[in-house]
Amino acid sequence: MPTIGYLGPRGTFTQEALEAALADQFDSQVPYGTVPEVLLAVQSGEVDSGIVPIENSIEGAVSVTLDTLAFETDLVIQSEVVHPVSHRLLARPGVKREEISEIVSHPQAAAQCRGYLARWFGYVPVRAANSTAEAALAVSQSEEPAGAIATELAAGIYGLEVLDRDLEDHAQNATRFVVVGKQKAGRTGRDKTSIACFIRENRPGSLLEILQEFASRGINLTKIESRPTKKVLGEYYFFIDIQGHVDDPEVGAAIGSLVGKLRELKLLGSYPSA
Repeated sequence: MPTIGYLGPRGTFTQEALEAALADQFDSQVPYGTVPEVLLAVQSGEVDSGIVPIENSIEGAVSVTLDTLAFETDLVIQSEVVHPVSHRLLARPGVKREEISEIVSHPQAAAQCRGYLARWFGYVPVRAANSTAEAALAVSQSEEPAGAIATELAAGIYGLEVLDRDLEDHAQNATRFVVVGKQKAGRTGRDKTSIACFIRENRPGSLLEILQEFASRGINLTKIESRPTKKVLGEYYFFIDIQGHVDDPEVGAAIGSLVGKLRELKLLGSYPSA
């Protein structure tokens, strides 16, 4: 069976999602330190597939995933997984909550717990890590009374105690993960298509021209996100999710019409909806 890379180290929410939904589909799982490392490992053939977070219900898009797919790889999204996310406050055995002098976590995780942190740790600095599991590892190795916002899985892996559960500001917190690879997914009838649209010039109506191609055909958009092109200040591309598969006649026609109107349209995959 194939191999899959994931945002590591062991104990991340990405690994939780992988274990919950896809573990039986892959022969081995390889952790990487950052999202770009996962995607570039798939691009180079080091692993067959990769799974990375792309959107959270509280904090929105994971920008590094969108930009790496848009600019740095030729990969396509093959499937998606929506996984509930419930954060834990972890510390070394014996450390009490009131003793914690620093919180370590991934910026997205910390942002999802903004209210909790303001209530209980408004005076405590929050330090960024590349992942929640990396935060747990750092806390396990620290001589200071630090705390990590991470997973229950990470607590067991790194020998930490759970001081608080369900830290997230909204109980229905969930993250959408995408599985990426080099082969496009076939049509299932319950699909989603992701594209990156680069306009020719910044002028009135540019976005409307894109949206009209879908609206006139009765195609629903489930997400639209503007991101800087990284070339000129004020220049953006649009990341768009569409209901339907590129092989559906109406979706294919809409995308075909856009190709002539845009500087570039990058198809990032048509795949089964979660």
